[in-house]
Amino acid sequence: MALGVFADGMEKEFSQADPNRVMSFPRDHGKHPDFQTEWWYFTGNLTAPDREFGFQLTFFRRSLFTERVNLTSNWAAKDLYPAHFAITDKTGKRFFHFEAMSREGPNLAGASDKDLDVSIGNWSALRAGDSIILAAAAEGVELKLTLRPAKAMVLQGQNGYSRKGDSEHQSSHYYSFTRLSAQGMVTIGEESYSVEGLAWMDHEFGSSILSSDQAGWDWFSLQLDDGSEVMVFHLRKKDGTFERPFGTLVTADGVAKYLSGDQISIVANRSWKSPKTGAVYPAAWTIRLKDSNTRLEVVPSMEDQELSARKSTQVVYWEGAVQIQGISQGSPVRGSGYAELTGYAHSMGGRL
Repeated sequence: MALGVFADGMEKEFSQADPNRVMSFPRDHGKHPDFQTEWWYFTGNLTAPDREFGFQLTFFRRSLFTERVNLTSNWAAKDLYPAHFAITDKTGKRFFHFEAMSREGPNLAGASDKDLDVSIGNWSALRAGDSIILAAAAEGVELKLTLRPAKAMVLQGQNGYSRKGDSEHQSSHYYSFTRLSAQGMVTIGEESYSVEGLAWMDHEFGSSILSSDQAGWDWFSLQLDDGSEVMVFHLRKKDGTFERPFGTLVTADGVAKYLSGDQISIVANRSWKSPKTGAVYPAAWTIRLKDSNTRLEVVPSMEDQELSARKSTQVVYWEGAVQIQGISQGSPVRGSGYAELTGYAHSMGGRL
């Protein structure tokens, strides 16, 4: 149970995800102050002449209280806004990652409660008409992208209600844009590259996801050259065993098919040990969707894509670009995507 605190010291519960909740847009692109944890997550794979990149830009909102202590002041803040930004130079085998964190406040950080408009410092994600504009820059590395949906939004789980574990409180509201066309610029030092490619957006909000016996998760967003996309996810317990996986197959014509349990198999084939933290991560996978004759071999574009965010979210995790080949719905396929691996450097328990 997630609790907040009123100004008078009385406790109040944060809202929990509700399977009967009906998503409403553009309102649900914005922030949800009644929920404790929220994130807007963007990843993608980009190409320039003679260059390939991956990128991640994620904005988090974490409520400290259910109510602001002083509602009359613009500086009264109940939320913290961490953010992570990473560029994978796949061609040059270089990985750049940065973190930021600020309290909510004018010219510091914040998010609209009416539409997608979230920022921290000079990092931002803004919906403008049918487009999403991303911007981030740190230490000579810069990303500027315009994203446009090539498919309709997907409500993950059951109409946007995504169950994460055995308890009904281990759940969130979750939707995705699984295929966004991307155009813009990547700058590294003195070199700027005009890029285009595919991106993925997740927006998720809830108040309790992990139980005390769970350490983390493995999550994959895969974009295939037959026009389909796959999201699969499984939670890992502290004893090293995995819980029932779940996910979504989005067909080329945009039909989303919810998957769970025995329909999905995620098998790690080898591992990689971080020279910085000593954490051991899985580093190649075979993913099978049994009811659709799909078998995907997934490998990192480069092994070292570990992020240490000790100054913001206090989390060390692996988040990186991956390459795919195999069979999708019975036919040969290739593709690219992203994988997120948490709980290998430390447990995520108590952090979400």
